[in-house]
Amino acid sequence: MALTPHDIDRIAHLARLELSAAEGERMLTQINGFFDIVEQMRAVDTTGVEPLPHPIAAIQDLALRLREDVASERIDRKANQRSAPAVEAGLYLVPRVIE
Repeated sequence: MALTPHDIDRIAHLARLELSAAEGERMLTQINGFFDIVEQMRAVDTTGVEPLPHPIAAIQDLALRLREDVASERIDRKANQRSAPAVEAGLYLVPRVIE
């Protein structure tokens, strides 16, 4: 998939960018270069290749350093809601914004 100068002009317009002719040509070259790389990667046969959870896992064992998902602080709802202008049944009351 290759972009044309018209595509670059349209993208710039949608992004509210003002590009000179030279900048548009440079963007066209860079974006089409990116698409060329993507096409090369898509051409590689990856049938039977297991996805990696992380790129480093290809060269060394990886142990994810995740902490246990436990509550570390107690939340005092009543204390937090003292400064609210309106509360009912533990919920914050706000003005209706959609009619």
